[in-house]
Parts: sequence; C-alpha cells; structure tokens
Amino acid sequence: MKEAKLAEKFALGGSFLYEEVPFEEMFTPEDFTDEQKMIADTTEEFVNKEVIPKVDDIEKKDKALSLGLLRKAGEIGLLGVDVPEEYGGMGLDKTSTMLVSEKIGKAGSWAVTFGAHTGIGSLPVIFFGTPAQKKKYLPKFVTGEWVSSYSLTEPGSGSDALSAKTTAVLSEDGKYYILNGTKMWLTNGGWADVYITFAKVDGDKFTAFIIDKATSGAVFAKEEEKMGIHGSSTGELVLDNAKVPVENVLGVIGKGHKVAFNILNIGRFKLGAEVLGAMKEVVTKAVNYAKERHQFGQPISNFGLIKHKLGEMAIRTWVTESMVYRTSGMIDSILESVQPGTPHFEEIELKGIEEYASECSINKVYASEAVDYIVDEGVQIYGGYGYSEEYPMARAYRDARINRIFEGTNEINRLLIPGMLIRRAVKGQLPILQKAQALMDEILGLSMPEEAADEFLAEETKIMKNSKKIALLLLGGAVQKYTDKIADQQEVLGHIADVIIEVYAMESALSRVKKMAKRQGEEAVSLHTDVVRAYLNDSINRINFSAQQTMPLIAEGDTLRTYLTILRRYTKYTPINTAAIRRRVCDHMGEAGMYNL
Repeated sequence: MKEAKLAEKFALGGSFLYEEVPFEEMFTPEDFTDEQKMIADTTEEFVNKEVIPKVDDIEKKDKALSLGLLRKAGEIGLLGVDVPEEYGGMGLDKTSTMLVSEKIGKAGSWAVTFGAHTGIGSLPVIFFGTPAQKKKYLPKFVTGEWVSSYSLTEPGSGSDALSAKTTAVLSEDGKYYILNGTKMWLTNGGWADVYITFAKVDGDKFTAFIIDKATSGAVFAKEEEKMGIHGSSTGELVLDNAKVPVENVLGVIGKGHKVAFNILNIGRFKLGAEVLGAMKEVVTKAVNYAKERHQFGQPISNFGLIKHKLGEMAIRTWVTESMVYRTSGMIDSILESVQPGTPHFEEIELKGIEEYASECSINKVYASEAVDYIVDEGVQIYGGYGYSEEYPMARAYRDARINRIFEGTNEINRLLIPGMLIRRAVKGQLPILQKAQALMDEILGLSMPEEAADEFLAEETKIMKNSKKIALLLLGGAVQKYTDKIADQQEVLGHIADVIIEVYAMESALSRVKKMAKRQGEEAVSLHTDVVRAYLNDSINRINFSAQQTMPLIAEGDTLRTYLTILRRYTKYTPINTAAIRRRVCDHMGEAGMYNL
C-alpha cells in the first residue's frame, strides 16, 4: 500500500514563529466562497428557526426534542459535513465544516449534543474505521438514526488518559473482547446508540472500540448533574464483562492512542469555531441590553466603562475569528491537491490536521478563555439581571465554563503547544532551535531591533516581529537550560505557551486587516485597523509579563540581566489611546444592534 502524501508545498505547523507569513497567502473570513457562505446561511437559518425557539425546553434535557432536532439537522445534511459522500455525507472542506460549527455554536446545550455526535462521536469511525465499519455506522450517523458518543476518561484517569484501567481480554472462541471497567463524561451517553471508547487489551495494549448500545454488559449507569450545558446528556458507562465483537476494534490493537489523540486534536480545531459562534451571540445580546437599559437618565451603553467592556468583547471575538479561519485555511491548503474519494484521502486529511496540532491547541486555549471573558462581562453588563436565570447571561456563563476542560484541559494544551514544537525541533522537523541560536548570535552581535518601515501598520508589524523573537528566545533558552528535562518544567512551558498564543493571535489579526486594506483600501477598513492596533497594544504587554515570568526560570546572574535587557528592547513601543478605539467599536455595534465587525 502506498503511503498517503500531503501537498508538496505548505507552511509547516509552528513555522509562523520564525517565518514571515505573506498576508496575501493567509486565509481569512473575507475569502469565503459563495458555496461556503450558503452552507453557513443554511446552518444559521436552521438554528434560528428550529433550535433557538426551543432552548428552554432543551435545557430540561428533553431527549425526544434534542434527538428530533438532530434528525432534522440530518435531513438537510448538517450531520454529514465531515462524512465522505460514499457513506451519505457531504465531505466538505474544513473551512465549511468550521462554519457549520460556528453557526451551531450559539445553540447552547444542543450545540454540545450536535458537536459530540458529528465530531468526536463520528470522526473516529471516519478516520480509523474499516470499510465495513464505515458502511455500517456512518450512514446512520448522517441521518441521526443512530447517535454516537465518545469517552476517554475514567474515574482515575483524566488528563493522563493512557493510565486507563479498563481491560479487554479475547474470549476463548476468539469472537469477542470482554471489556471491564468504567468510563466517565460520555457526552450524549444517555441518548447514544453507539459508544466510542478505549480499553487495554491484555492489560497493556491501549485500544479503541466501537460498542453498540445493545451489547451485553454495557450499561449507561447515570446522568451527571452538571454546572452548565444542562440540556445535554453526560454520564457514566459501566462495562461489566461486555462482549464486544472483534470486528468492532477501531484502528489497530495497541494503537488506541493514535485514535484518542488525533480525535482530541480535531475536537480542539472544531471547538474554536463553535465557541466563536457563542461569542458573537453573547456580544450581540450585551450590545442590545446596554442600549435598552437606562440608568441616570441615559442608556448604559453611553458610559465609558460599559463601552470598554463591549469594545473589548468585540475585539477578542474578531481576533478569535481571524485565528480560527486562518487555521482552517492552512489545513485546506494541504488538502487542495487531493479530492474526497481518492485513495487514502482520510489518511491524508488526518495528517493535514495533525500538521497543525499546535495551532489547534492555540485556538482552543485562546477561544475558550476569550469566551469566558465575554460571558463574564456579559453578566456584568446585565447587572443583577445577569445573575437571574430568567435572562440569557446566566446560562451563557454556566455553559461557557466547560470549554476550558473539553478536549483536554487548557493546562494540558499549554504544555502541548511548546512541547510539540520542541519535539519536532529535536527531530529536525522544525528549525526552531537553530533560529533561536541565530537570534542570540544576532543579539550578542549588538544588532538593534529593526526600525519600523514606512508602511501600513508599520509599528504594529514591528511589534509582531519582535514578539516572534521573544518567543524564539524563550524556547531556545528553556531547551538550553533544561535539555531533555524540559517536559518537567510546567511553569516554563505554560508561560512560553502564552507568548506563542499571543504571537499567533497578533499575526492572524494583523495579516487579516492588511489583506482587507489591500482589497478595499485603508480608509474602508479603518475600524478594523483600530481593532488590530488596540489588540497589539495590549498583547505586547501580556507578552512582556509572560516573558518576565519565564526568564528567571531559565537564566540567572549576568545571563538573566542580558535576557531582560533584550526583552526591554523588543517590547519598546509607544502606547496608543485604546479607550477611544473601544468606544468607536462599541458605537459601531450599537448602531447595528449586533456584533458586526
């Protein structure tokens, strides 16, 4: 069998740290095709007409209602966006699937039901299933006739998934694996017809399995009473001598980690878009409430501190959008040379997504923390009403919190972001360490930071380039200090991750507005230009803080003093009036009565 190959030319995952990415080549929301816009509109129309009017009933965990909505979504193709056409799906490009996720994102609990079924519930079969497994399960997943769930976690293993205790032993007749153990946090678990889960064959070979609901010995034990996402089903699966046919092994025995970690990576990719949809909805609600709520004889939207909140909520939403679709565009660029249905397409697709595993983790962390900021400020804008269950912010606040835990906690993802880059660098797949050394040689050669060129957003471009150098400096210094023990230095990795996240956010937003300006003219995009200027003004301060936290952990004495001197040079900038920018952004949304950047 020939090995599946990616497109010959594409940007390596993580290369944004040392390469200057031409803004013309970066995919942005302004590049959506008419077909992609149509898919987005169809999804949004479905959510607005079918789901939003029923959110109160959905919150009561109405199984018949939620599953009925899944089947309606299946009727218009939304359950099959990632499923190949030969199994009844649509086999859409990744940007289109992200648009579907975004539009579903404002549906609260039902978005979780939908996302678990179409994402982590279906993708393991799409990418790792045998032809027989795909033929059996995918057509029913596409219609919603069968609902799928997924569970990796056990009572004693959360982030440390490979320490799972569930076992699988081959029966004497060789026809079944006998599974014993307990799985937790199955989203859709109480409503599912299929459980995707994991066990250790013979106690040590971590393996994925497809378990049908009717399987003897497989019992969904209880529903969890959760803080938020009340309308979704989440609970515990008990496997008591469950007889799973050998043909239901998913992937290769002993290679279950490939299934688990790749599916989590795709889950992070999709979560960023789903969260984005929720962010836009919350900002819109907050904008309208601030216009309607009067205090001291005027709308509270007139007050400076409210304008600050609304403006910042919009800025973080726009930056999130820039990051999410930049990433989908990069993955699509890898896949553009192959078509669904061609040999090994799913393998190539998986490799493409895996190439940008760091970027997927970046998006997951950034988006989940941005939405937490937004719902928190949404509650504050509503005041006492924000704390009331009769108003929408209380539910949005509760629902958002899970996103920092879903698909690997943000702590785990903060370790993964620099950790994956370092591992690839050590293997010679990324020249990050060489770039870091070259930068240090350049610095010790007493070269000064480049002066800002006379161009559009020149100062912001300089800030972004210097921020990349800070990230490289920290990565190189950390590896030099701790060598092969770097994985044990969680505080170091966490702070470096925060710098890398900000660099990706900076560049995504900056490149997007440059591309917009080239097409439309600088004056036409003056508001978005202000958004980028305000974001970078604050971002460089966050980078400075994270770098200051990191440097004493990787250096001391004269070396530390040298690092700090370099940091002061690379973070030097002239602050701008961000209050005026946030006021302008707030007023712009107020005129439209919605998030409309």
